[in-house]
Amino acid sequence: MQTENHVSSLKTDLVKSCGTFCVLVGVTGSVAALKLPLLVSQLLQLPGVDVRVVTTEHAKHFYNPAEVSVRIYSEKDEWELWTQRSDPVLHIELRRWADLLVIAPLDANTLGKIANGICDNLLTCVVRAWDISRPFLFCPAMNTAMWQHPITAQQVSRLKEFGYVEIPCIAKKLVCGDEGKGAMAEVSTIVSVVKEYLQKPDESSQKT
Repeated sequence: MQTENHVSSLKTDLVKSCGTFCVLVGVTGSVAALKLPLLVSQLLQLPGVDVRVVTTEHAKHFYNPAEVSVRIYSEKDEWELWTQRSDPVLHIELRRWADLLVIAPLDANTLGKIANGICDNLLTCVVRAWDISRPFLFCPAMNTAMWQHPITAQQVSRLKEFGYVEIPCIAKKLVCGDEGKGAMAEVSTIVSVVKEYLQKPDESSQKT
C-alpha cells in the first residue's frame, strides 16, 4: 500500500502543465547548498516556471528542507518507488519531466563522477539519462585548492564537450576561511542564465 501511495504521488507531482517550463535543480554536497531555498524561491518567481529538486545525501547536511517550497527527491525515493517491473523508474520520470537541469552547487566529487560517466545515485542517474538536446547547466563550487587541482579543469572541459553549460564559480572569501576562486556563482546569476532558456511565446498563436 505504501508503494502504491508513492507511485500515485509521483504521477501527480510530475504531471506537466501546458505552457509550464519545468526546471530540475540538482544539489550536491558543497556548503553552497545552503543557498538552495533562495535559488528555488527566485526560480519560482520566473513566469511559467515549475521547479523540483534532486538532492544527494551529503547535500542534505547544508539546508533545511522545510525552507524549500517544492518537492525534494532523494536516493530513498528511487528505491522505495520501484518494487516490480511495472513501477516507474524515478530518474527516468524526472528526466522526462524536466525541460532544463541545473546543478547548483556541483561539488568536486559529483563533477568527477559526471565527467567519467558514473551514475551511483539518483542525481547522477538523471544526468546519465539526460536528453542532451535539452539545456544542462552546472555551477561548480569547491575549495580554492580543489578548484586549482589540474584534474578540475579537465573535468569541467569534459562536461562542456558533452554540450553542458558552465556557470563559472567566482572568487571570494570561502566559508572555510580561504580566499580565492571556487565559490558558487551568485543565485541571481544562476537565475538570469536559466531565464535565457525560457521558451518564448509562440508568435504565430498571437496573430489574428
